[in-house]
Amino acid sequence: MNKTHLTKTRFSNLELSDSIIKSLNQAGFIDCTPIQDRTLPLSLRDKDIAGQAQTGTGKTAAFLLATFQRLINDESKKIKNPRALILAPTRELAIQIHKDALLLGKHLNFKYALIYGGTDYKKQQDLLKTNIDIIIGTPGRIIDFYKKNAFTLNNIQVSVMDEADRMFDLGFIKDIRFLLRKMPAVDKRLNLLFSATLSYKVTELAYEHMNNPVLVKIEQEEVTSKAITQSAFCPANDQKIPLLLGLLKKHKPERSIVFVNTKRCAEQLEGFLIANSYKVAVLSGDVPQEKRQRLLNNFQENKVNLMIATDVAARGLHIPAVSHVINYDLPQDAEDYVHRIGRTARFGTTGIAFSFICEEYAYSMPDIEEYIGEKITVNTITDDLLATEITPPAKRPPRKNYSQTKKPRTSTAKRMPYKDKASTVKKKPTPANKDKPTKPASTPENPQ
Repeated sequence: MNKTHLTKTRFSNLELSDSIIKSLNQAGFIDCTPIQDRTLPLSLRDKDIAGQAQTGTGKTAAFLLATFQRLINDESKKIKNPRALILAPTRELAIQIHKDALLLGKHLNFKYALIYGGTDYKKQQDLLKTNIDIIIGTPGRIIDFYKKNAFTLNNIQVSVMDEADRMFDLGFIKDIRFLLRKMPAVDKRLNLLFSATLSYKVTELAYEHMNNPVLVKIEQEEVTSKAITQSAFCPANDQKIPLLLGLLKKHKPERSIVFVNTKRCAEQLEGFLIANSYKVAVLSGDVPQEKRQRLLNNFQENKVNLMIATDVAARGLHIPAVSHVINYDLPQDAEDYVHRIGRTARFGTTGIAFSFICEEYAYSMPDIEEYIGEKITVNTITDDLLATEITPPAKRPPRKNYSQTKKPRTSTAKRMPYKDKASTVKKKPTPANKDKPTKPASTPENPQ
């Protein structure tokens, strides 16, 4: 990892406790990134921050360290817990923040509750009823537990909103405002908001629910990182799989993510890659949370080095050492392109991003180039880039069509005439008509 993304400011020179510095040193955090350098001197003195910086530039550490120090400073007051609430738009981001909190607060005595939907409801509820210092989670599940009196927000000393722009995109803003209004007054707590973009809506939220926040923007000359080498190809639809296999064979990426637009495409691609001896994991929106986390862990631990993902994985995931990102399908939203390729070249590393401008999604490229403010180089598809020996995926057994599997009648015996169930039931004569003969049952041979 190169150090060009760091400043000359050292964490040891900031107003951080010895226990925090010890944790940082053991984790290999010595120098600050620009967003940490600009925000920590202010937030450590209880100044509210609304910060903007690109993904992968150290925003998580910026708000975690400020949160830790504020709680350490307030420990002598013996305030009841929980004392900090960190909100994230997605489960994956909440899990990553919790993981970073354990790393950067290794020598602190804080207790955390990781709260998100989709799993462990009773376990999370029981955890909240213990003496928790910091709650990290997604708004929906947190509100659910709050309304069931699993915890109180009366003693919150620090509120954090991470990826605030994404909160708006996912429709969480009403939930966010609900939680903020249940906390102590804005001047009684430290408020930290971080976002990839400080749009008008995000800025309005900051001024409405924060105490005169300082706006900190780490400006970039380009929307996308200079550390990412971007290029594209223009394959026909039937060339996409040969081109993908050819690129994987040529570049041999240590760890790569292939982005697609639909679950169906992800499943088809998985079949081809497995058939051609690649170990893959598929991450889409309907994958259960426990399985999703298991797939991510396998990917991070190099048990699987190729992931196929829809845009569910484009935001909020910090997966180290992703060397290549391949847009097998161009995203239909230009902003998603930036978040997809942002999975590589994190924390000062370099990365490569390939995009397929295919027949189906070619219309997205002009919008992407306009959004990022640059032209993406289009490479020629040469014969050596197209895989020729491709093993097709194993065919799944077709579903049984039971209407076609009925055996035809082979018996030559005469079919008995149909008799209605009601007509075959013998009626017991009543005393009034005892002497009258009963009428014969109606049959096709003997109609009434």
